[in-house]
Amino acid sequence: MHENTDPIHELVHLYVDGAFNRRELVTRVTRLLGSSAAAVAALSGLAELKAQGPAACPAGVRVPVDAPDIVARDIEFAGAESPIYAHFAHPLNMGGTGGGTGGAPQPGLIIIHENRGLVEHIKDVCRRAARAGFVAIAPDLLSRQGGVQAFAEPTQQTAAYNRTTVEQRRSDLISTLDYLKFSPLCQFDRIGALGFCAGGANVWELAVYLEELGVAVPFYGTPPAVEVLQRIQAPVLAIYAERDRALTARMAPVLTELLARQKRFGFSVYEGVGHAFVNDTGANYNATAACEAWAQAMAFCNKWLRAPRG
Repeated sequence: MHENTDPIHELVHLYVDGAFNRRELVTRVTRLLGSSAAAVAALSGLAELKAQGPAACPAGVRVPVDAPDIVARDIEFAGAESPIYAHFAHPLNMGGTGGGTGGAPQPGLIIIHENRGLVEHIKDVCRRAARAGFVAIAPDLLSRQGGVQAFAEPTQQTAAYNRTTVEQRRSDLISTLDYLKFSPLCQFDRIGALGFCAGGANVWELAVYLEELGVAVPFYGTPPAVEVLQRIQAPVLAIYAERDRALTARMAPVLTELLARQKRFGFSVYEGVGHAFVNDTGANYNATAACEAWAQAMAFCNKWLRAPRG
């Protein structure tokens, strides 16, 4: 998540993440500034709005909850201080669940949402990971506040996320990891994390904090301080956008440190796209780059979570 707390930038950030359309964005900025002319002028110079790609989602990207090759459902499990709501999905033929025939346990992936909670788009991404062969879970980091369903408005969802602390998010993500570890469907020692924007920052934080994390894939997430990168044990694939320049530029010292520490990592910057280019419900979605980035992420997760034992 960007650290800019300017209300116009926050609205633009929600817009590119798919919270509402451009007409609604202009309406909301007009309310802030008092006139539509002022709103158009304020929005015209923003780099985020100059990086928009194709709006149409190509066929086959989304995975419906009743897709015949997976099992997907909303679940609830115990966290350290409150129940945690989540979406859970896995390939069909596993453990006898949902008509499965008892296939072998598979590696797990924690899918971490942006700064609005567990919205339908992230549930869909969770199901995409299941279609790719992983036992996937997407926790709602607003669970302590009643879950995303308690906040009808995107701005309310973001405000609720901003009330969470690093320690709370880490605790709930560790509880999510524990849920996967004790699932008979999942290989307990082969679990990674993948997240977008604020979720990407949380992936970085988990990689720093959890030595047992099997792989980390942050999409355009704020990186951690250089001083803590030495703690990272998991292979990291960092995926960023060329036109998300302020955030992508912050990776320069991170890459230098990762190289110096001989960490296992990959770094991809997708040309000509902006922040949230993978989100097919948002204004910056770029189908070609998104599909390439997702394929790269799944290949990286397969490489490290399915590697033969040494």
